Amino acid sequence: MRNGSSFIMIAKTFKGLEEVLAQELTELGANDIQLQRRAVKFSGDKALLYKANLCLRTALRVLVPVASFKAKDTDALYEQVKHIDWSQFMSADSTFAIDATVYSDFFRNSRFVTYRTKDAIADYWTEQSGKRPNVRLEDADLMINVHISQDYVTVSLDSSGESLHKRGYRVATTEAPINEALAAGMLLLAGWKGQSDFYDPMCGSGTLPIEAALIAKNIAPGLFRKSFAFEKWRDFDAELWNDIYNDDSREREFTHTIYGSDTSFYAIQQAEKNVRSAGMSKVIELKQIRMEELKVETKDEMVNSKCPNGKLIMINPPYGERLASNKDMERLYGAIGTALKHNFTGATAWIISSNEAAMKCIGLKPSKKYRLLNGELDCQFNRYDLFAGKRNDQMSK
Repeated sequence: MRNGSSFIMIAKTFKGLEEVLAQELTELGANDIQLQRRAVKFSGDKALLYKANLCLRTALRVLVPVASFKAKDTDALYEQVKHIDWSQFMSADSTFAIDATVYSDFFRNSRFVTYRTKDAIADYWTEQSGKRPNVRLEDADLMINVHISQDYVTVSLDSSGESLHKRGYRVATTEAPINEALAAGMLLLAGWKGQSDFYDPMCGSGTLPIEAALIAKNIAPGLFRKSFAFEKWRDFDAELWNDIYNDDSREREFTHTIYGSDTSFYAIQQAEKNVRSAGMSKVIELKQIRMEELKVETKDEMVNSKCPNGKLIMINPPYGERLASNKDMERLYGAIGTALKHNFTGATAWIISSNEAAMKCIGLKPSKKYRLLNGELDCQFNRYDLFAGKRNDQMSK
């Protein structure tokens, strides 16, 4: 990949966030953007590859395809992989790792796909140099992705390494924290750009407030990471990467405040550690308080006044997947709805949950609905417009 020359890339993401990721890529200057299943295909140069890894908020990894072919069994897979010119990307002394994703009636075992791909690469080098490169599961020199859809195989170089949702700022956690890339996608779906105050009344370890702050200040999420896989590639351009990494021209001022709260003192302690790690203590304020007691915050304290127009509230409540009874969940979601109606008049609220029965107990009609995956859980992500008085009265004004 020469500097300035264009090539195909694929950015992987969560189900439901493909269009959000495509918009991010458009803003970065990508070309030939095509939506795929949990991915977006695009083209660009080496600078865009580096920017994509550094700046994309909803991507999980960025792949560079090096070969595509059809195969209906592992022998055919082996032969095709062995015919790739691996000397372009590695040497016999390089270490490598393979990750396989398989959606196929021909290949039922992704682990066997991994083994045969490994054998093909090792045998390629044995024939070329008499030496076999070593597989290294962690911190390999070259990370290779094999994607199989029925009989269509794509072999790619993984430019990201560790999943891009692992920003690097998380130093503390609570039970089942929301994925950072999913949190960013939810915020972008909600139209968040830092245009108002932001509230997360069930903030846990602080992921949503931190991602909201990064978006509001337009700080690249990859700045906190220690490394990316492309830094070990043979054609890595250290000078170009240094220029991109140190370019802060896109960052902007944020004049509002982000508020995170939780009933758990432990959660707030963990959130405080992560907020400090992300360098966002000046824009994020945290407090232990029940949502029912939360009205609106000023810079100094929470006061008993209605939430002014323009506020954005986002909630990732418990789903009841762990032991909680249906009645407990119904009471919790009912309390969320009551608090929103009474304490946040004029604001916009977004709630994600896999518990559809409990979502109905909120008692508010959603104005928008999205389907998202949180881990393996199929979730609703709903918007609620918290009008003063009756909705019809508000709409007629």
